[in-house]
Amino acid sequence: MSKLYDLMLLVDPAAPDDRQSAVIHEVEQMLSAAELVGEYDWGTRRLAYEIDHREEADYRLWQFNAEPEVLERLNTRLRIMDGVLRFRIIKLKPGSPPPPPPRPDGPRPRDEREREPEGRVAARAAADAPATD
Repeated sequence: MSKLYDLMLLVDPAAPDDRQSAVIHEVEQMLSAAELVGEYDWGTRRLAYEIDHREEADYRLWQFNAEPEVLERLNTRLRIMDGVLRFRIIKLKPGSPPPPPPRPDGPRPRDEREREPEGRVAARAAADAPATD
C-alpha cells in the first residue's frame, strides 16, 4: 500500500539554467511512477544558513503517494545529482492538510511570546540604572 510523502528539494540557483531544468525534469520523471498529489514552486528564497557558500536556494515541494521502491530511487539519485543543495523526504500522516504557501521574503514577524511587556522593560531599565543619592 502506498503512503503519502513530501519531497522538499533545494536547487542551487547558481547552477546553469539547463542543469536546474534537468534536475526538476529528472525528479518529475522519477515521480511519474508515483501518484502526484501536489506540486509547488516556492521560488528562490533566502536560506536560514549558508549551504556550500550559497545564501539562497530554489525551493520545490512535491506531495505524492508512492511505494518504497520510488523512495529508494529518489534518495539514491538526489544524493549524487549536481545542482541539488539539499532534499528531504517526509512521510505524512493520512489526512494531512496541504502545505501552506511560503511566507513572503523579508523580515519575519516576531512571535508574540518573544516580546516583553512594557512594564518588565521599564522595571529592568530602572534596576540597571545607577543609584542616585
